Amino acid sequence: MNAAKPDTVVLVHGLWMTPRSWEGWISHYAAKGLTVLAPSYPGFEIEVEALRDNPEIIADLTVPDTVDHLAEVIEALDSPPIIMGHSFGGTLTQLLLARGLGAAAVVVDSAPTEGVRVNPLSQAKSLFPALRNPANRHRAVGFTPEEFHYAFTNTLSAEESRQVWERYAIPAPGHWVWEYGLFANFKPGPQETWVDYAADRAPLLFIGGSEDHIMPTSVNKSNAKHYDKSPAITEYYEFEGRDHWTCAAPGWEAVADHALTWALAHAKAADTVA
Repeated sequence: MNAAKPDTVVLVHGLWMTPRSWEGWISHYAAKGLTVLAPSYPGFEIEVEALRDNPEIIADLTVPDTVDHLAEVIEALDSPPIIMGHSFGGTLTQLLLARGLGAAAVVVDSAPTEGVRVNPLSQAKSLFPALRNPANRHRAVGFTPEEFHYAFTNTLSAEESRQVWERYAIPAPGHWVWEYGLFANFKPGPQETWVDYAADRAPLLFIGGSEDHIMPTSVNKSNAKHYDKSPAITEYYEFEGRDHWTCAAPGWEAVADHALTWALAHAKAADTVA
């Protein structure tokens, strides 16, 4: 591997997940000689099973605290890494890039940053379990196996989806869904997921899946298009037949390889990033 290129990948998990969701990618990239970090959100350090037993410990987590925590991990590295985020981890990745961090980044099935106003029906249906009760704004809210099957794993059988749910799924801070999935675009002034779309930053690839219900391709395409005025490289790539669970559903290796190949090829632009 060219020594001038990044040798570290930082993987940022999404909502309703923990770093365990990256376990395949961690070993896959490590086998290629890369250092791989998968930091948790603050409070998510314990295992999936423990978080299910006591989800309230993460109910009050904030996005700024999470971004600060992830930034500390990245800033402690010897050189800028490749940052990859899935789902809300894609939003967090974009916020990290806005801070000038990373040599290149890939967001997979990303939740949008502020200003993306595309809200397909499948997304509304996927998020409805968290949005149907206003009290959920102050709770940690999980999916039932059936809700998870629709939102995350709709290309799998019910039995396969149940196995995924049992191993990986946890509740998520309900106010994140309410604030950033519903109200951010209706509040005056920049909110916590706002980025300057015209600013320079590290190269960024959006990866979408044609069968994704919770973060459909239209959301990812719109998010990518918002960066049209930025001098930085922004591209979009779509995988046919893949759902929101694309980072671990059968064939995930193709997604991981495409993400890494793109990031390494474009990371040469990192020397222009502060």
